[in-house]
Amino acid sequence: MAGDKQIAVVGAGISGLLACKHLMEKGFRPVVFESRSCVGGVWAFQTVESTKLQTPKTYYQFSDFAWPPSVTAAFPDHNQVWQYIYSYSVYFNLIPAIKFNHKVVAIDYSLPLDDEKICGWDEWGGNGGPFSVEGKWKMLVQHTVYPLEAPKVFEVDFVILCNGNYSDFPNVPQFPIDKGPKVFDGVAIHSMDYATMTTIDAAEFIKGKRVTVVGFQKSAIDIAVETVHWTVPEHLNELSFRNLNRFSELMIHKPREGFFLWLLAILLYPLVTSSSFRQFFELIKHNMIPKHGFITQLASCMLPVLPPNFYERVEEGSIVLKNSQSFHFSRNGIVLDDDPLPIETDIVIFATGFRPDEKIAKIFKSTFFQGCIFGSSTPFYRECIHPRIPQVAILGYSESPANLFATEMRSKWLAHFMAGNMKLPTISAMEEDTIKWEMCMRQYAFKSYKRACIGLLLQIHSNDLLCNDMGCNPRRKSWFLPELFAPYVPPDYANL
Repeated sequence: MAGDKQIAVVGAGISGLLACKHLMEKGFRPVVFESRSCVGGVWAFQTVESTKLQTPKTYYQFSDFAWPPSVTAAFPDHNQVWQYIYSYSVYFNLIPAIKFNHKVVAIDYSLPLDDEKICGWDEWGGNGGPFSVEGKWKMLVQHTVYPLEAPKVFEVDFVILCNGNYSDFPNVPQFPIDKGPKVFDGVAIHSMDYATMTTIDAAEFIKGKRVTVVGFQKSAIDIAVETVHWTVPEHLNELSFRNLNRFSELMIHKPREGFFLWLLAILLYPLVTSSSFRQFFELIKHNMIPKHGFITQLASCMLPVLPPNFYERVEEGSIVLKNSQSFHFSRNGIVLDDDPLPIETDIVIFATGFRPDEKIAKIFKSTFFQGCIFGSSTPFYRECIHPRIPQVAILGYSESPANLFATEMRSKWLAHFMAGNMKLPTISAMEEDTIKWEMCMRQYAFKSYKRACIGLLLQIHSNDLLCNDMGCNPRRKSWFLPELFAPYVPPDYANL
């Protein structure tokens, strides 16, 4: 049956490669549509030259494909990361499954039922399984090298969206008409545009210029202007990953937890406080302590790692930190919090992120399915299935301490489901589950809650649920003490 089903994967970044690999292991022959000319996603095309992994490579690795011995740094640079991803695609013979330079413009569900009847389904897709006898997805695909060619239509049984969170839909702040970039005599761009420049072009672009970066993100110049964030030195970030174990997760409340786990979280949570981290940072010295707590920021996927010598550059004056909640443009620069004196600058770079929900929603032709994405803040079931959108999975959307790790677990789970080894719960049961996850995470993230971040504090617990669904033992260690206190790493889940 597997070989008879047509499955489309949108994107050949990490998520798309993982989906392709695990589907092939189950006997499927997926087709991967990649809009660009090579694998790797943003690691291939949209990475600032100075960018390195934000995650220690021990955690940012495929479960069955180790980093080469030649990569010795704990935080490899972006060229090493891309080479690792490319080597994975070659080793598992994924390249032949990829249609490069093919951009999926839109997808449309074809079924002899209207949206109202689809809303009346009790089970996902009408049967709780991955495929429907009648339902198909029609995909409009444009060749990016020959854009004048008419788009082609492909009909498939299942679509896996792996088109990434960090491209195409930049999040740019809105300003009053007389206080936006149009009144500025300099240049204002998004970090996406800066990242696509070649190294030579980027260096020439900022050469001799005064540059202001809005936000706190990896780029040629790191300046925090609008938003204050907790930041972590590399050595401390590596240490924090070693503490991502079952014991540390006992400090965090979980959906559907019983009284004993609830009580443990109440008693242990004081161990996780912002004050325990302050001694490691120079945020106080530079008046950059945020108003929200460390756990709130971690639960909201906003914990950047400091580049080397960052505060040394602050001390010498080449980087200036400003603590501000709002700003607007003037002719000569930007003005913070209605300060009458502008910060004079030549270039403003918005390192303010992207709009992943809009990117997902806009690929659907149906306004009903668009509304499913835009109309709710609840997360996806198992962080990859929307209960109301049949025969579609979304991989790579959810954030975690190590995105590759989390995405691989969900790709294993998805392949297991698509191979017919399990059924999904009813739509109402899935929606109830996602609401409980949202309620649980809102108590940590507060106003900064994002549905993409619900598993950030509970990665091992999330993996346990996936293992239970697949009928696998979630306890991956050899005995009690490492099970409780040793960190979980991708190889623990190899061969699931």
